[in-house]
Amino acid sequence: MVTVRRSIWHEPRPADAPPIGRLDWLLVGVVAAAALVEGIARPGLAWQPLVTVLALALVPALLWRRGHPLVAALAGWGVAGLLSVLQLTAHAGDLGLYSTMAVLLLLYSLVRWGSGREMVLGTAFVTVVVALGTYASSAGWADVFGGSVLLLLFVALAAVFRYRAALWHRQRREIRNQERVALARELHDTVAHHVSAIAVQAQAGGVVAGIQPEKAAEFLAVIESEASRTLAEMRSMVRVLREEEAVAYSPQQGVADLPALARADATPTVEVALDGSLTRLARPVDTALYRLAQESLTNAVRHARSATRVGIEVRREGDAVRLRVSDDGRTEPGPAPEPGFGLLGMAERVQLLGGSFSAGPGSGGGWVVEAVLPVEALG
Repeated sequence: MVTVRRSIWHEPRPADAPPIGRLDWLLVGVVAAAALVEGIARPGLAWQPLVTVLALALVPALLWRRGHPLVAALAGWGVAGLLSVLQLTAHAGDLGLYSTMAVLLLLYSLVRWGSGREMVLGTAFVTVVVALGTYASSAGWADVFGGSVLLLLFVALAAVFRYRAALWHRQRREIRNQERVALARELHDTVAHHVSAIAVQAQAGGVVAGIQPEKAAEFLAVIESEASRTLAEMRSMVRVLREEEAVAYSPQQGVADLPALARADATPTVEVALDGSLTRLARPVDTALYRLAQESLTNAVRHARSATRVGIEVRREGDAVRLRVSDDGRTEPGPAPEPGFGLLGMAERVQLLGGSFSAGPGSGGGWVVEAVLPVEALG
């Protein structure tokens, strides 16, 4: 068996490199002007025309330093290496211009925006060029130490900014994943409720169609309405997952929308009771109460045996709000079944808001879901 180990060699290039902008052109202009002025005005410079042309030749690499960091580093530091080779072969004095110190920006860009492979190859090339320049200039130990510290300073600075950018992108991904989980929960709650309503209407329509065919059209109309609402809510939530599109957010449903869940013309009947001041709830709490009631009603309609009534009650208790959803279905003896995705999602939603959640058989039969949430959401 082959074990694959991730190393810096396989590290991808960061995706946060900005495009060429005005500051880049300004930098290029300043460096080019400095190189031209220095090449003309600096006294005692050997091979003055050639050195000036080489200094100007590395200037365009500054424009490539983010999009093509390895190419830019090889070009810029290659010019520096060529100057060192000329200095060795011609036994001339110092051939470098002070403006060629701009190659330090290319080293920074290589570590900041290069991939792992590019960083390894580029830094190896830079090391060779630095060693060649040190040998050509016969620099003392103090100069070698100072130059090494300067190079390592640029490398460390680039590594710090690279790490901060990677951390920021990781945090954005985590936030995006949390938003997707929340959307998945909303999608499950919405679709499960409407599909359950469609199933109940379809079953009732099948029974009525054989006895009173003229009433079957009413049930078909209800099914069509529920299906249309389901599709509309699904599309509005799925659009949020498309980051490239601007999404028009509609107000989320809350406690004030709970009476719309009541129904007296179907089995089981649904009764909704709201008690106390429920008008100034935090928006996350308001939305959570509606979704919890909706999911509990869906579970009761789908799973409660022989249930004829489902009660939804919301009441204010000081700084908290209590939701209670109960049915009069028949409970089976024995241990309670393992909680499904719906119950786990409800418990997680309540926990995130700093509340308490319970679900199980009621003392008088049936199934009872209770959630207590603070009026002001935590966090």
